[in-house]
Amino acid sequence: MKSLQAQLHFAFPLHILALLALMPGPAMPAENEMAIVPFQVEIPQQDLDDLQDRLANTRLPDQIPNTSWEYGTERGYLEELLLYWQHEFDWRAQEARLNQFDQFKTEIDGVEMHFIHQRSSAPDAIPLLIVHGWPGSVSEFLDIIPPLTDPAEHGGNVEDSFHIIAPSLPGFGFSGIPAARGFSPERIAHVLAALMERIGYESYAIAGGDWGAIINRHLANHYPDRLIGLHSNMILAPPPADEEQRDRATEEELALTSARAAYMQNETGYQQIQGTKPQTLGYGLTDSPAGTAAWIVEKFHGWTDMPQGADGDLDEHFPKDDLLTNISIYWFTGTITSSTRIYYENRNTPVEKPIEYIDVPTGAAIFPAEIYLAPRAWVEAAYDLCHWTVMPRGGHFAALEQPELYLNDLREFFRLLR
Repeated sequence: MKSLQAQLHFAFPLHILALLALMPGPAMPAENEMAIVPFQVEIPQQDLDDLQDRLANTRLPDQIPNTSWEYGTERGYLEELLLYWQHEFDWRAQEARLNQFDQFKTEIDGVEMHFIHQRSSAPDAIPLLIVHGWPGSVSEFLDIIPPLTDPAEHGGNVEDSFHIIAPSLPGFGFSGIPAARGFSPERIAHVLAALMERIGYESYAIAGGDWGAIINRHLANHYPDRLIGLHSNMILAPPPADEEQRDRATEEELALTSARAAYMQNETGYQQIQGTKPQTLGYGLTDSPAGTAAWIVEKFHGWTDMPQGADGDLDEHFPKDDLLTNISIYWFTGTITSSTRIYYENRNTPVEKPIEYIDVPTGAAIFPAEIYLAPRAWVEAAYDLCHWTVMPRGGHFAALEQPELYLNDLREFFRLLR
């Protein structure tokens, strides 16, 4: 193709052409924007001191006597959690847990992306991109990364080895905060595809729940040829258009689907706020560690498999250290507001490529207290379903709540595809 100057030679005076000659060519990514640089978590001591001051000056709301979690986060539990955060929780120890893994940053689509990239020594290890959601973070995966990358050291088989890539989503945790509109799950899927390409993986597997499951559907929809397989612990599928296939759902499955939908009717207030006015919410949460903790921990209580319902004891399912590591990541990085914007962007960003059918081998892990359940026949109509496991227990935060069940299901599914 002729140069711009040559194409315009007869249309512009010479002095204008001279100016055009001095203009830069098409913008290319700067070298530092393409670089992948090592990263370690190092929260300044002044931020830890500030947290201590804020916790010491916490002002809590009243609570109606003889109530529990039905109005929201239960005050007695939150008081215990905040006292533990102030007097017993050791952030530096959790920081060391994070820093045991190889971590990096790189810039993609104008956002600094943080990711764990822990390689296995096994020659046939599968690259596995594992994606968190809200209100989660990469801390959900800290206990499962070692047995995935080095199963032989954790009672498993070396044949089940994975290279693990666990990114912090844009606007979450140690990743940068988007300065522009439109970072919807679909756009984030493009970011993650670009990340895997930059790391050097031409073919890889994906897994995740919550927004991770939604983002991964978009990734599979746009880049099926790059994917070995898709594993989801929150498998999404609408009722099939085909009436015969829709009617293949069993009465038991439909009852479970209906029950979870009824339960979630009282669990979606946060979605309405985060999907419409996340900025207003952010002022209170960003200024108050107690507010951040209450907002996040309510979801861990409501979406965990607790037979006792509203009176269930969260301590029986998650150590306070695990909950506070996740909460602290949001607090120290100041990303509670930017993380909630994914709900707004999901509502207000036009879909580039609607999802009709996921033509990627798919495995589904069905945990009974998941916030959304779909009948198997519906999933079969929407995915190339190869693996289906109904779990005996567990809820939304599967990798943290039921790590052994989750690990075993990942291994069983991907054995089919090795």
